[in-house]
Parts: sequence; structure tokens; C-alpha cells
Amino acid sequence: MTDATAAAGVKFIGALTLDTPLTAIRPVTPAEAKSLAKAFDMRTVGDLLSHYPRRYARRGELSAISELPLDEQVTIFAEVRSVSTHEMKTRKGSITTVKISDGRGILTLTFFNQAWREKLLVPGTRGMFTGKVTSFKSQLQLAHPHYKLFVAGSDEEQEHEIPTEGEAWLVEPVPVYPATAAVTSWDFQTIVGKVLKHLGPVEDPLPPALRAERGLLPHRTALELIHQPVVDADWIRSRDTLRFTEAFVLQSALVQSRNAARATQSTARVPVPGGYLERFDARLPFTLTADQQTVGAEIARDLADTAPMNRLLQGEVGSGKTLVALRAMLAVADTGGQAALLAPTEVLAAQHLRSIVQILGPDLAAELVPVLLTGKLPVALRRKALLRAVSGQARIVIGTHALLAESVSFFDLGLVVIDEQHRFGVDQREALRLKGAVPPHLLVLTATPIPRTVAMTVFGDLDVSTIAMLPAGRQGIQTYVVALAEKPQTFSRVWTRLAEELALGRQGFVVCPAIAPKELEEGEEIDQATDASASDPTLATPPESVEVVLERLRARPELDGARIEPLHGRMTADQKDQTMVAFAAGEIDVLVATTVIEVGVDVPNASVMVVLDADRFGVSQLHQLRGRVGRGGVPGLCLLVTRAEIDSLARSRVEAVAATLDGFELAEIDLELRREGDVLGSTQSGGRSSLRLLRVATDGELILEARTHAQELAAQDPLLESVPALRDAVRRRLDDAERASLTKG
Repeated sequence: MTDATAAAGVKFIGALTLDTPLTAIRPVTPAEAKSLAKAFDMRTVGDLLSHYPRRYARRGELSAISELPLDEQVTIFAEVRSVSTHEMKTRKGSITTVKISDGRGILTLTFFNQAWREKLLVPGTRGMFTGKVTSFKSQLQLAHPHYKLFVAGSDEEQEHEIPTEGEAWLVEPVPVYPATAAVTSWDFQTIVGKVLKHLGPVEDPLPPALRAERGLLPHRTALELIHQPVVDADWIRSRDTLRFTEAFVLQSALVQSRNAARATQSTARVPVPGGYLERFDARLPFTLTADQQTVGAEIARDLADTAPMNRLLQGEVGSGKTLVALRAMLAVADTGGQAALLAPTEVLAAQHLRSIVQILGPDLAAELVPVLLTGKLPVALRRKALLRAVSGQARIVIGTHALLAESVSFFDLGLVVIDEQHRFGVDQREALRLKGAVPPHLLVLTATPIPRTVAMTVFGDLDVSTIAMLPAGRQGIQTYVVALAEKPQTFSRVWTRLAEELALGRQGFVVCPAIAPKELEEGEEIDQATDASASDPTLATPPESVEVVLERLRARPELDGARIEPLHGRMTADQKDQTMVAFAAGEIDVLVATTVIEVGVDVPNASVMVVLDADRFGVSQLHQLRGRVGRGGVPGLCLLVTRAEIDSLARSRVEAVAATLDGFELAEIDLELRREGDVLGSTQSGGRSSLRLLRVATDGELILEARTHAQELAAQDPLLESVPALRDAVRRRLDDAERASLTKG
């Protein structure tokens, strides 16, 4: 079918391909295509068929009603126990109430002015019911649910299946799909069934020898059996086939992307004798750690190559990543080039400028002219910074998203450094790289340790370096959980302990999830996977906020005389900068802040970190926040205040952070604790999850095997000409939207 045919609205009924648009095929109605696109961003047959069942149930199975989550769309199997209709007392009309059960719990279905449903929903009938779970008078209910009964008969919306003879029909696997109110699980089952009838031959993305070696199904067979299994063995084998295929296609896409990047030409950047880098190293008052030296050598080799560097540098909080990055900037400056450092917040960008100027010393700083460029700079300062960047006078340009503006140009951009990679998307990274006359080298920094499987899955097109060692002289950090659910009286002790640290001449942070009671920090959202109130509605209290806590602390007698000030994203750039300068100078005792201080804030005299509503933050965020103290010769103290119950998932995360200072261990724990769909985070996964069947928490060996096979194939066949279906699958994988969801961050 041609694009012109589709555009003309002609419905295609011949053999379908994975690339056939859903809007142009007869098995899918226009309304269905619209609903699928709106709910799941499905555009093609391939999109539809890769929406795999969440689980498989049986018609004889009853679901656990007691485990149904409030305010979520669910699909359950249950049996009708009773049905009744009565006139409403407060308004005209009737209400039909149906009680369904899993044998232990009871769920109520309610229908308004639909008494005829009594004839269909008779006691003893079993079926699938879908709707949003709500609570009314302490009872779980579904209001006006959709349903499909496993008996003969029909209603105005659904046809009912007629059971076959014997028990086989009761135990046959029934696919249960991720669904919405507009597109139910059985809607998917029906649409997929119609599409599979017209699906033509599907070439296999796996090389025949590899498929045979692993005993996997042909691709088309796997697609059929995962959606239409007859016995459990069907969907189990098809799931195994499609999971490995997904890993292989993903790794092939990353290998292709990596090879394409290395095929471009950059400018080799080799430091000169007596140049900026050599002079800088000579004036360093300390010795680099072994890890810093190893990573520095890796970066130096990359910079000396004409293929552009694409390296991810991960390191523990306070491990000295910025120093390593600065040495790379100086190597580029030695060749007459410039480096651009992109930071996620104005606070961090300003902090980088101050620390870089300080560590360079007056002579080098005067020659390299580091400049700051943010969106809130006064016009005169912005013009000056832009001129210094385009003329090449500024060898180091530090900024926020303002660096991406069209008005920003460079004389010779040789290195792009992205700090805190998880705050940026691939589009922003590429926008900055395109400002180089030739492709610049790229160094991506993260203080959030990345599990090996996630690194292979999300950042497989980057070389990965790691700094695990901390500089000598760090006193360490003690972390305690303040559990208000069990001991609410301990809250006052938190502020007494803060006062004790201030009495020793030290400083502290108090971190809140929100700026004001109904205003979260810009770019932040409550992590539903960690928020205690998400799993326990009784804890649904407003998050602690800077405005409220600030006034509360200023009124506490033990903190009388303490200089307590706020810091959050609603403040102007000048206000934030002045506050941080004053805090660093010891003119402020306590900062009551949001997560704007999560990274990059370096005040050696800060010894205590109090995190309120710690259960509303993720493991990595808590680890980052804790890293703001204990950075000098003063030991650090971190108090994680939570109302989460002891056995909840949210509490488990807080306890995990308190149990270890090892960020890499915490990354693995976080991966295990998070629900699979949340592994990459909302900013990583985009609108549609980039992973379907693959599970980075459990499929590490599978991913590694797939990567090895992908590399071997690419070495023999760089253009994948021997496996056209794989080439097409990689192309689909690397389209703009999917690429962004894979590598955003």
C-alpha cells in the first residue's frame, strides 16, 4: 500500500506488514485507530502487536479483590453473587447493585437507570470486569464497569463467549492487556485477532543460525502465540523468543548508533607541553585518586583520537568528577578549542563557575575567561557572555538550557560536558553538539550510579568510566531514619540535634519536597513509587514545604538566633546566587531548600542534612542529598524523616539509604525495589515505555549475551545487509521518538 493510498483514506485488506498504518487497514475501524493512538501512541501494526499481554488468566480463575489498588483501572475475573435494583431516595431513577466475589472479598458494581442488567448479571455467572476502583462507605466498587461474561447471551456493548464442552475452555489462557477505560483488555484481544488474520509473512530479525542455536520460534509464530496461546507453553516459549529478540534489536541499535558516531570526524585534542593542563596539574595542592588518574587517561586517549569521544563518567557523590572534566576542558583549551558545560539548574551552574574559577587560580582563570550563561542573566551580562563565546575569548562556557538557544555560538567548540545527565534529553544534548563546526567530543557526567544492566540497555552507545574512590580526608556520613509512624515524639529531637551542630559552628540543610503547600519544585513530581501516601491513602497529607517549614523553624526556641534562609526554584537567579554565596561564606546557618541543592553544592562546613518526607523521594535523590554534607573535615549527619509504615515499599527505600553509603549498591537495590515500568524513570522512558518484555532488573545475562551477538554481527556486517528484517527493526527502534525515550537523560 502506498502513502498516497493511505492518505486518500482507502482501506487496505491484503497482507499486512508491521509498518502498515492502523488508520489504513480494514480490520481496524477509524474509531479504534484513534483510540489506540490516543491511549498508547500506536500508529502501526507493529506497535499494536508489540503491546503484549500483562498476564494470562483463566475463565475459571477468580482474582484477589482484596489486592485491588484504589483509583486505578483494573481488569479482574470474578463471579456474580447477587444483584438487586432499587429506586434512589435523593433523586429520580434507579440504581442496580451487583456483588461480585473472588471467594474471599466482595466488590460492588453499580449501574444507574439500567435495571435490565439484572437479566444478564445473574448469580453464579463468571466474567471479566474492568473499571476504575473507588471506595464508597468503606467498600470497594466499580461504577458503570465494562464487562464480558463467560456465558451465552449478549448486552449492548459486548458479545459473550459461549463455552466449549469440557474443562479445556475454563483453563485456556486468556490474555489480559494493559488497558484504559476507552480501550479494554478484550478490545485489544478482538482487534489483535482481526489483525493477525490478515498479517502477511514476517521476516525474522534474528539471524537463522542464532535463532536455531537458542531454540527460538520464528518471529511470526511468536507474535501469534503470545496473543493467542492455546496452552501455557505457547505464551511462555513465545515470550522467551520475543524477549531475546527485543534485547538483540536494542543492542544492535545501540551498536549501530555507536559505530555511526565513531565514523564521523572530530578534531584530535592533545595538550601541549607547558600548556594550560600541565600548569594546572602543577599547582594542584593534592594528588589525584587512582580512579581519577585511570579515568583521566581514558579521556585523554579519547580526546587524542579523530573519532569523537562519547563517554559516560559515573562517580560517587563527591568523588571528583568535576575535576576530571575540568582537566579534559583544559586539554581542549590547549588546542585553541572551547568547552561547554551544561548544568541542569542555575544554582549548579553558578556553583560550577565559582569552583572552577577558584581551583584554576587567578592566572589561569584570567587567561581562560570562564563565563556563565543562564536564562535570567541581565541583558548586558548576557551580551558580554555571548560575545566572549563566539569570539573564542572564553575557553570555558558554563550554563543552563540557555546554552541551547540559537543566539549562542562558539568559535571552536571542542568538548561538550553534560552534568547530571538524567536531567537532559538526547535532543538537548544534540542541540549543543551541533554548535560545533565539526562534531565535538562528548563527556556525560552522572553522580547517580547506574547498574550494569541499565548502562548496557540505556547508554550502550557510550563508553562508561567509573570513579568509585573518594578523596582522602572525608570524615564519612552517619544516616538515621526518623520513623514518625512508630515514634512521633522523636520529631522534636531532630531540631535539637540540628541546634547542637550549629552550636559547634557548623551549618545544615533542611530539604522539603515542595516550595509551598500546593507548589512542587519546578521539574519535580512526587515519586509515586516511593511516596508512602500513594500506597496508604491515610497518609495523604500535603508534602512539607519550604515556606511552612521556614516559619516553623524560625519560631523554635532551640534555633533562636540561628540565621535560617530559604532556597528554591521560584527565587530569581540573583537571589539564589546571593543565598548560596552567603551560605558558603558562613553567613547563613541553615538553608531550608528544595532539591535545587541536590547536586553540585559544595560547602565543607555543612555537617547536617535533614530530609523531611523522605519517603517522597527516590533512592538516588536521597543519596544525592546526603552527599551535600560530610564533604570536608567535618563528619556528616543525615536524618531521613518519614511517616511511612515499617513494612511499606516507601519505607524500604528510606531504610536502604540509611543502611549503606555505597551508591552503586544503592543503585542495584533501587533497581530491585522499583516496579519494572519505573526502572528508567518517567524522564527516561518517555510517553511510551521503551522496554516491552525485557526486564533490566532480572535479564542482565540475557542483555549481555544479546550485546555480544550484536557486536559480532556488526563486525562482520556493519550495514546489517544479511538480515534485512533486523535492519528494519533497528530503523524503527531508532526513529526520533523512540531514540529520545531510549537515551533521554
